[in-house]
Amino acid sequence: MRIIGGSHKGRQIKPNISAWPTRPTTDFAKEALFNILSNAWEFKGLKVLDLYSGTGNISFEFLSRGVEKVVAIEKYGKAVNFLKNTAKEFEWADKMTVIKTDVQTYLQNSAEKFHIIFADPPYDSSIYSALPTIVFERNLLESNGILIIEHDKRIDYSNTSYFSDSRQYGGCCFTFFNSLV
Repeated sequence: MRIIGGSHKGRQIKPNISAWPTRPTTDFAKEALFNILSNAWEFKGLKVLDLYSGTGNISFEFLSRGVEKVVAIEKYGKAVNFLKNTAKEFEWADKMTVIKTDVQTYLQNSAEKFHIIFADPPYDSSIYSALPTIVFERNLLESNGILIIEHDKRIDYSNTSYFSDSRQYGGCCFTFFNSLV
C-alpha cells in the first residue's frame, strides 16, 4: 500500500495484514475515490471520521492531502497500535486521533460533527443497512458533509434515504450520501 497524493505521495504503508482481520482498499479504488473527492472538496480545514480504519489506508491519504483532523475508529488492537505508530512516524500524531472501540458504540456516543465520514465495514457485517440512518439521525455530519460507504457490489443503496451516488471499481463500490438530496 502507498499514499497516492499530497505531501506524503509515494510513501509506503506497511502493516502486517496477514495476521489481521482486515481488507484494505486497493490503490486503484482509492485513487478513483480521491479523484472524485478532489474535484468536490478543498481538503484543508476538513474533519474526517474513518470508521473501521484497519490499516489507516484512507486516514493517511486524507492526512497527506492536508485535512485538519482525522478520527480513526478501530477495535482490533494490532491495527490500533499500527495506526498510532504510523501517525507518529509520519508526524501526524497531532492531527490523528485513534480510538479503540466498536463503531456502533462510538456512533451512539459521539456528538462531534465531521465534513466527511468514511466507513469500510467488513463485507459480512450486518451494519451496512443501519449506517446511513445512524449517521443522519445522530446528526454527525456538518451541513454540507458526506458519508461514504465502501462495500461490495451486491449491496444496493439507491433507495436509501440521503443516497446521492454510487460508483463501482472492480468488486468494490463507494456509495455517497448527503443531506442535500
